[in-house]
Amino acid sequence: MLFGFILLLSNQRVCNDRLWGFPQMNGKALPAPLRISIDARSAHVIRRGHPWIWRSAVRATPQKLDTGALVTVFDTRGQFVAHGLWDSSSPIAARVYSRIPQETLGLGTLTSAVLRAVDDRNGWFDLADTDAFRLCHGEGDRVPGVVLDRYGTIVVARFDGEAISTWSEMLLGSLWPALKARGFTALAVRDPTRGNASVRVFAGERIPDTITVRERGMKMVVDLMKGQKTGAFLDQRENRRRIRALASRARVLNLFSYSGGFSCAAALGGAAHVTSVDIAHAAHAIAHETFRQNGIDPNAHSFITADVFLFLERAIDSKERFDLVISDPPSFAPNEKSLPKALHAYRRLHEACLRVVAKGGLFCAASCSSHVTLDAFIGTLDDEVLAGRPFRIVETFGQPADHPTVPGWPEGRYLKFVVMAEAAARQASPSHYRDENPCAQ
Repeated sequence: MLFGFILLLSNQRVCNDRLWGFPQMNGKALPAPLRISIDARSAHVIRRGHPWIWRSAVRATPQKLDTGALVTVFDTRGQFVAHGLWDSSSPIAARVYSRIPQETLGLGTLTSAVLRAVDDRNGWFDLADTDAFRLCHGEGDRVPGVVLDRYGTIVVARFDGEAISTWSEMLLGSLWPALKARGFTALAVRDPTRGNASVRVFAGERIPDTITVRERGMKMVVDLMKGQKTGAFLDQRENRRRIRALASRARVLNLFSYSGGFSCAAALGGAAHVTSVDIAHAAHAIAHETFRQNGIDPNAHSFITADVFLFLERAIDSKERFDLVISDPPSFAPNEKSLPKALHAYRRLHEACLRVVAKGGLFCAASCSSHVTLDAFIGTLDDEVLAGRPFRIVETFGQPADHPTVPGWPEGRYLKFVVMAEAAARQASPSHYRDENPCAQ
């Protein structure tokens, strides 16, 4: 296999962050990019900025292309489109890393692009206040499939897609000297060969199973070894801060609470009581520790292990009511085919959530599915779902600045966070939201 030997590099440091051109081993360069062609419509979409070439768009390829191979993409008229990496089995046949004809795609250009994203974050956060955030956001930073997250001085990498995964050992080896020079003490990687719940140290110091980081002044315990994604959902950071500002004296219900980020934020904001509901009992243990790290007694609040839909049924029957309800479920639409069922599930969930919101209360609804657009998600909060109650949308948010996207890639605008308020005593002030929006002046 063309790239089979790449995996032998895990313990070698044959490349450095200044190497340009094709990756090498023992002085031998890998083969030059191979030529593929795509249809005119797809070429137009790629030129406008979309990073994915679907297999159905491919019109001609060499007889044999291995996953991870360098490809140069042309349209059917022979005009250059992009440079990318080939995936032999995914519906996404290639991902685009450059649209510059003269550029040579290789380890050097990939390393440079990742470090550019890392350095772009310099000065964005006061590390005494926030030391957990995304350093490289894959397609959003124009390095498809490469995710780097910072937890204190530890960097955790994740590679999405088989094509870039064949380059992972080489790329990590090329990145580590530069990351170490920038003050990081360890580079770890979520290992796809061992399942989602496994992280291994690639270079640097041994890392702990859990780590306490800071997020907008709130301490947060992160399970690096068994946590979701790279350890935590860093894309909800600013929304957790918003919940903190909205929770004063409120009875708060956090659904799909996971490790309790929204719950602790609400408690720090002065909530009268917080109820956290998640089906994963182990996640509550992390939430308890996060509460303690912030000087809050978790025993003063409720942590319930239950299916959220069943919990809501019981809460409705017992006439429980909450001033602030947060719903942040896992993705209901993992693919386009599942979208109709997902939208039905969101409507069912939101209808139940709204029935436990107290009069004049707030409802915060989130979706992390790229297949659900903002308009489609808002459609699951229409007047039929509201059942006659006078709720209004007072604000909507997407992912934060360290999770950027590009205009030509709508799938990148995956996170939706909708704040709704009922027309009564407890309602959100627009000026209040401006104060909490870090982008507002």
